[in-house]
Amino acid sequence: MAQISVNNLTFYYDGSFDNILENVSFSIDTNWKLGFIGRNGKGKTTFLNLLLGKYEYRGSISTNVIFDYFPYQISKECMEQPAIEFAADLKAGCEEWRIFCELDKLGVSAEVLYRPFKTLSFGERTKVMLAVLFSGENDFLLIDEPTNHLDQDSREVIKKYLADKKGFILVSHDRDLLDACIDHVLVLKRATIEVQAGNFSSWWDNKTKKDAHALAENEKHRKEIGKLKKASERSRQWAENSESRKIGYDPLKEPDHKNRAYIGGKTKNMQSRVKQLENRMNREIEEKEGLLQDIETTIDLKIMPMQHHKKVLVSAREYGLQYADSQRPLFKNLTFEIGCGERIFLHGANGCGKSSLIKKILNKAEGVNDRQMLETGELQTAAGLKISYVNQDTSFLRGSIQEFSRQKELDESLFCAILRQLDMERVQFEKDMEHYSEGQKKKVLLAASLLTPAHLYVWDEPLNYIDVFSRMQIEKLLLEYEPTMLIVEHDVRFREQIATKIIEMK
Repeated sequence: MAQISVNNLTFYYDGSFDNILENVSFSIDTNWKLGFIGRNGKGKTTFLNLLLGKYEYRGSISTNVIFDYFPYQISKECMEQPAIEFAADLKAGCEEWRIFCELDKLGVSAEVLYRPFKTLSFGERTKVMLAVLFSGENDFLLIDEPTNHLDQDSREVIKKYLADKKGFILVSHDRDLLDACIDHVLVLKRATIEVQAGNFSSWWDNKTKKDAHALAENEKHRKEIGKLKKASERSRQWAENSESRKIGYDPLKEPDHKNRAYIGGKTKNMQSRVKQLENRMNREIEEKEGLLQDIETTIDLKIMPMQHHKKVLVSAREYGLQYADSQRPLFKNLTFEIGCGERIFLHGANGCGKSSLIKKILNKAEGVNDRQMLETGELQTAAGLKISYVNQDTSFLRGSIQEFSRQKELDESLFCAILRQLDMERVQFEKDMEHYSEGQKKKVLLAASLLTPAHLYVWDEPLNYIDVFSRMQIEKLLLEYEPTMLIVEHDVRFREQIATKIIEMK
């Protein structure tokens, strides 16, 4: 068993306004199954790249292990080839029989290795890359969000597969996956790094208790400081009153008045007492300074859904969709309704037509006729229906927050306020969105949706790359305001919390 020791690690990108990592120190064992948790933009993927030696940094990273990283970057040329032809380029020294064995554990036929990589589904690509990743020996593996864009069945396969492995860091915001696969957590907190044994839920329980204790201590501290301030003020007032009585009296008229030396001594003692109280108060403040700086607090979000005069906003009767150039329908005989206040989840395997159905609903509401898709049955949307839509794709986000606000006709100050509530630092508002992390880009789209008044909120895989704290924040928002929603999302915990109805698509 080897160790990875990190000491005083500091890193920032050229041209950046702030440090991504600052004086970070910790040690981990290389046989751990380590879950890596933290807010979007806090440096999780950056840290993995530092382990891989991609950037220069201050401090030290000491280890004798070899790292390998998921997902592999597949070139355009390789996309045209079967994976069997370039697997050795992805992982030096990997043997075909080992890849076959790993694919079998992932429940995939070895024939996927002989098909052009571009023809594979997201799930098949992920499983091929994981099979290559785990086909070596003694490597410490860095696995960055392996379940994004995967349906629930594929997530279950990946979850069971990783649960039987060890010697890796897993970056994921999926609470179900983390609970099933890890035995330690590495948490990038607001001001420190924490390493703890256990899975996500055990860490979260400990965190909740620690935060409650810190808040109670802070409240106690606040009351103590208040008492000290009042005592200090009284002592200061007594000293000032005594000082004013040292002079300005007539000895003949006030023969009983204390002499000047006596009053001066008393005043000096009082002033000394005032100084001692102030010093004590400053020590108290210094000792408690930063008591709450590591607490991950989430600010309550708000949404203002519009009320429609109709109770049913979308209805489908024996509905089906098929591409004009395809011989097979995506789906058929689908019947459902979306009523006001319902939160409908579309559930099904990748490729079953969830996003296509969403696109068709958007087109119906906007009066657009899409001739690429053939319809059967009936799909209707309520007249005057306003929809706020969050797309899976973030690649189009470029330019400044200010330009995006103008383009979407959003109130810039409110838009930035929502982003701040989603824990985006103000310094990010000065950057080009092209340089945001994927999680930060997704927050831009979600904030814009929350700020857009609508009768129906349609979110297509909104939580890809979104950190776990923000997921909980969004859960609370949706449960409190109960907007009408149509959602595609494979996060099991999120769906269990939010869904009022699930539509199975086969």
